[in-house]
Amino acid sequence: MTEHIIVTDEGATRTITMRRPEKKNTLTQEMYLAMSDAIDSAQTNPAIRCLILTGRSGVFTAGADIGDFLQAATTTDDVVRPRNSVMFLQSLVNNKKPIVAAVDGIAVGIGTTMVFHCDYVIASTSASFSSPFLQYGLVPEGATSLLVPQVIGHQRAFAMLVMGRSMNAEDAREAGLVNQVVPTGHALVEAQKVAREISALPADAVAISRRLLKLPTEDIVRRMGQEDHFFGERMRSPEAIAAFQGFFQREKK
Repeated sequence: MTEHIIVTDEGATRTITMRRPEKKNTLTQEMYLAMSDAIDSAQTNPAIRCLILTGRSGVFTAGADIGDFLQAATTTDDVVRPRNSVMFLQSLVNNKKPIVAAVDGIAVGIGTTMVFHCDYVIASTSASFSSPFLQYGLVPEGATSLLVPQVIGHQRAFAMLVMGRSMNAEDAREAGLVNQVVPTGHALVEAQKVAREISALPADAVAISRRLLKLPTEDIVRRMGQEDHFFGERMRSPEAIAAFQGFFQREKK
């Protein structure tokens, strides 16, 4: 278990907190694995009725570590994409318990992807959502090409996934991604209230209703596989490698 992921169980709620403040909660391979383990282990624990995903230090997560992308793109190994991120996304898809997202600050890339897999979303007024994959020569991931148009409509999805435009908290609420907008610093407290409300409901009825509301798991898994194939191809494209290298050059300035 990495120190950058804090897992706490309180009552019937498991809270998974991303904590890497010096890097805006950018996700490492160890962090993906720790979050995946926290979600998977909750499935067989009847005491856990609801999950919360959140970040610390006024940031949800700045997304994937571009260094992992650059290393994978320039290696001679046949394994192109770091697999722990895929394992984490699969855990989200296979999860059978309600997930509440408490988003304070930026949610970038896979940070936005995971929110679309959640059942209830609370965002602070400082929250923003962006999926800048195409700016790096990549394509959508985690079945977002399926989920995002379903949630916010094709036109907004095109602006987010293809054009890379960000969405603030109020716009996300209007679009249907966010349930509540709260003052900065209050997202987790409100998420805990919602989790307690959900946990007080009959567990089996919640599970069945949730399953009926969501797209079939096999459809989501199929789309994830398609995206992963193209993502792997694009990671080794000259334009993607140039974009990764350009990112680090800007970081040095």
